[in-house]
Amino acid sequence: MTTGVVRRLVGGHGYGFVSSNAGRDIFFHHSQLEGIKFQSLKEGQSVVYKVGLGEKGFVAKDIKPADG
Repeated sequence: MTTGVVRRLVGGHGYGFVSSNAGRDIFFHHSQLEGIKFQSLKEGQSVVYKVGLGEKGFVAKDIKPADG
């Protein structure tokens, strides 16, 4: 699992971006959240996630809050 920070949320569309260790922002869709609802996410929040490959590049998967 990778630790990162929620960088940007696009609430009306249900997606956002998390930071990666390489300094890049990685796309995520609300369907990849585990144990948290999209509406409760905050920009700057610490999360853990797995990196996968989507149709257009890397995506964050299995996203969970870092604090539990």
